[in-house]
Amino acid sequence: MTATILVVDDERLIRWSLRERLQDEGYSVLEAETGAKAIEQFGRGVDLVLLDYRLPDIDGLAVLERLQAEDPDVPVIMLTAHSSVNHAVDAMRRGAYHYAGKPFSLDEVSMTVSKALETTRLRRQLRALRRAAGDHTSVEGIVGDSPAMQEVKSLLARIATSPASTVLITGESGTGKDLAARALHGASDRASGPFLNITCSALAENLLESELFGHERGAFTDAKTRKQGLFEHASGGTIFLDEIGEMAPALQAKLLRVLESKTFRRVGGSVDIRADVRVVAATNVDLREAVRAGKFREDLYYRLAVLTVHLPPLRERAGDVELLAHFFAERFSSEFKKPLKGISTPAMQRLRLHPWPGNVRELRNALERAVLLCDSDRLDSRDFEFLSTTTVEHDTFRLPASGIDFRELERSLVIQALERARGNQTRAAALLGMNRDQMRYRVEKFALSEVRRKAAL
Repeated sequence: MTATILVVDDERLIRWSLRERLQDEGYSVLEAETGAKAIEQFGRGVDLVLLDYRLPDIDGLAVLERLQAEDPDVPVIMLTAHSSVNHAVDAMRRGAYHYAGKPFSLDEVSMTVSKALETTRLRRQLRALRRAAGDHTSVEGIVGDSPAMQEVKSLLARIATSPASTVLITGESGTGKDLAARALHGASDRASGPFLNITCSALAENLLESELFGHERGAFTDAKTRKQGLFEHASGGTIFLDEIGEMAPALQAKLLRVLESKTFRRVGGSVDIRADVRVVAATNVDLREAVRAGKFREDLYYRLAVLTVHLPPLRERAGDVELLAHFFAERFSSEFKKPLKGISTPAMQRLRLHPWPGNVRELRNALERAVLLCDSDRLDSRDFEFLSTTTVEHDTFRLPASGIDFRELERSLVIQALERARGNQTRAAALLGMNRDQMRYRVEKFALSEVRRKAAL
């Protein structure tokens, strides 16, 4: 969507020069020569304001305060021929995003506008996320607007309203599989029912079976009373089985029976009990490889994987690091009662360069530590010195003396990306630094539809 910028200045030539430059860059521009007109135009839906310090009817700072009261998320860049330190401090204290003295460089204004609009986008999205997230059990509450995460959220929303009784969530450790499972539950018609989770690797086989299905009195040595399991307690709701790949083979067979027949028996029981639950399973291991290795039942895998949601690692979610960092910084500054004003540019650069092997969980922990130990009102690069950084080498490839078949090289890279992304074109595109349409074009160009289909199996 095209951003709308309001230019407020009583000098016609300045308004004209700014309008021409901003329109050339694709922005929609509104103009006002007075403070009263600016306030009127602001109500038409504005994403950024360029505001003169001195206006013929109302002081620019008074206009700034009025605009901030109406929408504090819209950044205001002050412009003035009467530049002074006192004016700058006063404007920034009252909420101005930036302060520039006349005559100004159009290139500098253009760069500042671009950065400020990104700030507007983040502020509005974080505000919307806070409204939607609540207790973080909605699909809209999942933080991320990269193409990969937009696809994930769209898929979660569609699955949530489907009658599917089983869903498999895959992804590396720390990508938020538990959050995705809660979002699925919260967006479904089972939202009013219970959401119960259990980590399959945390309990011994006999204890896990009792936790899932319950037991009758006397079923084993310590079974002194009858106990209801999760499948009974979660009736009408959702059970989340985390680390499903660690479940013992014998228990896998019993789980398969429940999924197929919709009934189960307590340990030591003889009566079939109806299982009215949706089972969401999650794993950070490749279950297909586990099937090939004989560690996971093939029939259970196919029963669980009817609907699969893959959560991409943070390194494949371009742009989400900044959004998540602001989200966590705001959360922890509120939790620890520290009035942080934000994250500095050098600090954000360090966050972008870190490879995040622990994914979103690692980022969350890093922000929690930084906010807790920060001794100023803004997170700076020194607050993240415990993080490693990586740099991209742009000149590591050397063209062989004999040359290469570029078409074959391109085809090979596309195939590798599709296989690594399990046939998902959006994630494959991200691996190669292109968008989904570019990937789709190459799949058709090289006739790789069958390769994509096999990679998705």
